[in-house]
Amino acid sequence: MPIDLDGKGPNLLAMVRPDIIQDDPSAPTLDYYDSRAEQFWQGTRDHDVTQNIDALLTRLSGPPPFTILDFGCGPGRDLKAFAQRGHKPIGLDGAANFVRMAAEYSGCPVWHQNFLDLDLPQSHFDGIFANASLFHVPVKALPQVLGILRDSLKPCGVLFSSNPHGRDQEGYSGGRFGAYHTPERWAELVTQAGFCEIHRYFRPKGLPREQQPWLATLWRRD
Repeated sequence: MPIDLDGKGPNLLAMVRPDIIQDDPSAPTLDYYDSRAEQFWQGTRDHDVTQNIDALLTRLSGPPPFTILDFGCGPGRDLKAFAQRGHKPIGLDGAANFVRMAAEYSGCPVWHQNFLDLDLPQSHFDGIFANASLFHVPVKALPQVLGILRDSLKPCGVLFSSNPHGRDQEGYSGGRFGAYHTPERWAELVTQAGFCEIHRYFRPKGLPREQQPWLATLWRRD
């Protein structure tokens, strides 16, 4: 069953091949996106993820504008959407072509960082928007990555994440690495990283559950 990357890219098969997972699977994944950056942009620029953007913004505390990290910003579609709403977004992506494209399209600062080698400021962001990005992180690296994201949030800051859910599998498909967690396992991993779940829903909206491959969750920093 193909899964649409919810505005983040071409289809990725739900059943991944049982390949041997590298210590750092990011290189082939980033090569995939860098070599297809323009194709990716043309295929995703009109995808509507307003539901996800609203889900994050309505749960942030304090007066706007909010400082938001678009984690895995791709070519900058959602980065520009946050800026157009008057907020102060910063993009982050590991693919060099996406970093360049996002900066040009959105006019926002964009950081070039590998998800597995993050360097983020402490207590800086009101919210983090991880739309179709954290599933590229292998399970064994998630505690460290989630811990860094938590520490980069202000007290009571909010993490939004949307990932294709699955049966706790991880591996390569079509040149990209993906980890597909059950909702229960995902909740366990994020809770252990110091977050408290505040909301969840499945996407696309209005379809039967078996046709909703995406799990969106919102978490407040403890």
